Amino acid sequence: MASYEELLSQIKSLEIQAEDARKQEIAGAIGEIRAIMAKFGITVDDLGGKGKAKRGSVAAKYRDPVSGKTWTGRGRRPAWAVELEQQGKSLEDFRA
Repeated sequence: MASYEELLSQIKSLEIQAEDARKQEIAGAIGEIRAIMAKFGITVDDLGGKGKAKRGSVAAKYRDPVSGKTWTGRGRRPAWAVELEQQGKSLEDFRA
């Protein structure tokens, strides 16, 4: 039976071999893809898709009158908004 250290050494060796095999297969796949693209005259632009568009940031709806901090109205209420409501004030009075 192999010792723990020998097994760890074997695992490390196998991980290196697996990574090398992966790199070789990727290189082969890329070569095949390029050959097919050249055969049919396909360009990268023809493949389309520029990725998912990033969402813009949401405008602030409320502003803390003391510190000037803002809140979009989404997610957990900030402490200053909770404090204003506990004082009986409406958040609508503090719209940005």
